[in-house]
Amino acid sequence: MTEDFALRRAKAREKLDAIDPHRREGGVAADPRRRDWFEAVYELAGDDPAGVPWAGLAPHPVLAQWLEGRSLAGLRALDVGCGLGDNAEGLAQAGAQVVAFDLVARAIEWAKRRFPQSAVDYVAADLFHPPQEWRGAFDLVHELYTLQALPESLLPDAADALASFVAPGGTLLVISRARDAGQEVAGPPWPLTRAQIEALAVDGLRLTILEDIPASETIVRHWRAAFRREGVA
Repeated sequence: MTEDFALRRAKAREKLDAIDPHRREGGVAADPRRRDWFEAVYELAGDDPAGVPWAGLAPHPVLAQWLEGRSLAGLRALDVGCGLGDNAEGLAQAGAQVVAFDLVARAIEWAKRRFPQSAVDYVAADLFHPPQEWRGAFDLVHELYTLQALPESLLPDAADALASFVAPGGTLLVISRARDAGQEVAGPPWPLTRAQIEALAVDGLRLTILEDIPASETIVRHWRAAFRREGVA
């Protein structure tokens, strides 16, 4: 990230925070699932990825580390809240057959323009109202930063939705910023606590790995958690 890119991002973030109803008391009712705000992010960004706070223009480093030396050949993967597509492309480069979705159609169009030759199937869809054919259809479900962008009241429904995508024998991989229980945060985003991560083990999913990744020069503290559904695909 260049200094100019970082400056543009900081300015964009300031404007986006100013129009985010969840940063004002009582604002949740105005945009309960944050659809209006997410759409505003991509509209205001124009064609500048610096205007999209979560667009790193490369697979997220915590995901990239997980993918190192790992083959996903033959696996059906779902990338949740794919944004501009970098994480989906990382999964595809590791060999997975990837479906990537985002709530905002403009994000999907942008991802397709960035990767015109991609084998990833980019789709506009809603986590809370997904296509029925996705139920139990994926060997790997990857979620990065969607949960931390949602108010706490929506996390149980989001957990149910994520679990529903995982096939027998499949894995849910969740990456999120981390915080301690009782630690106050001025979100959104709202980094997740250990208890919130553990609470994603629903509908037959079992938490198998929970990594507490410390802050470094390039990233803040993160969780990386893997959940498995028993059975044979």
